Amino acid sequence: MSTSSEPTTTTAPQHETAVVLPANLHARPAGQLARAAAGFTSAIRLEYAGRTVNPTGVLAVMGLGATFGSTVTIRAEGHDAEEAVTALSRILMNAE
Repeated sequence: MSTSSEPTTTTAPQHETAVVLPANLHARPAGQLARAAAGFTSAIRLEYAGRTVNPTGVLAVMGLGATFGSTVTIRAEGHDAEEAVTALSRILMNAE
């Protein structure tokens, strides 16, 4: 009987999108992002100007300093990655 000792690797689904902000990323949309991100099991990251943050923290999101017209990239890895990116991009696209 032969057994294989080769490791099996599985990769979690990944998804990403870029959003051009219609408004500055201030407290209200940062709070909405944090609440939404906390509801997903995927590892989610926001990227702007060479910085990457976990969007579950309001202060981290606000600390990015993203402003009107700038592009923020949302990345997620995990079983609900696509849903997470979709939900967070909707929040960013509708920021006021």
